[in-house]
Amino acid sequence: MSNAIVTGAASDIGQAIARALVAEGSHVVLADRDLDTVEAVARDLPGTEAVALDLRSADAVREVAADLVDRLGPPDHVVNGAAVCNGGPFESVDEAIWSQDLDVVLGGTIRLSQALLPAMREAGRGSVVNIASVNGHAYFGSDVYSAAKAGVLNLTRTLAVQYGPFGIRVNSVSPGTVINAPRRRQLAEDPHALDRATEWYPLGRVGVPQDVADAVVFLLSDRASWITGTDLRVDGGLLAGTRGLAEALDTSPDRG
Repeated sequence: MSNAIVTGAASDIGQAIARALVAEGSHVVLADRDLDTVEAVARDLPGTEAVALDLRSADAVREVAADLVDRLGPPDHVVNGAAVCNGGPFESVDEAIWSQDLDVVLGGTIRLSQALLPAMREAGRGSVVNIASVNGHAYFGSDVYSAAKAGVLNLTRTLAVQYGPFGIRVNSVSPGTVINAPRRRQLAEDPHALDRATEWYPLGRVGVPQDVADAVVFLLSDRASWITGTDLRVDGGLLAGTRGLAEALDTSPDRG
């Protein structure tokens, strides 16, 4: 049985990834600051275990990583999924706010990678998927979060090149808008809250956590054995372009 660790496992996407990995035969360590939630998930999902993890603490990350390697061996699969997203206009975002976004999204990915990759290199195997975002590719608001996700994309390529010779693959997934707990609360108050956003997606809908989980499991699997340093956009075609803008700019004669 392969073993995996998923950070941000209390989130909707994290839980979906964990369930998909269990279905593929993995034992999954659910890591999150929200221990109550991941313990509840672990109780309902055989093949998982919960662990409290604050990715802002290098000591905590090293401790969890060492325990995982000691008990289960070097992980076969690592999913860096933890994130926080604090909004606000760029000029008014104070240091405490932007520091938290950078420290969890990018810093957390760096810390866990530093803690686990040496053992994976020694074993000569392993696959990592970092959860990035369409925000790392283009402007969709959430300025500091977006900058952190762009850093995750660059880090993915860096680690893929450095650790490829040791049999380790590193890829990323960039989701677009995904229905999660905050979005569900938004929809409960206004069932049409996402209608305007949906119009921008060529496939005509926003995503669900399973969309992301399926992409992550594919990249972790042997079916993607010759894929590394790649970002898989799970965005309903958002980054490919928008028909609305294309039609607005189209001045061809047959449009009258």
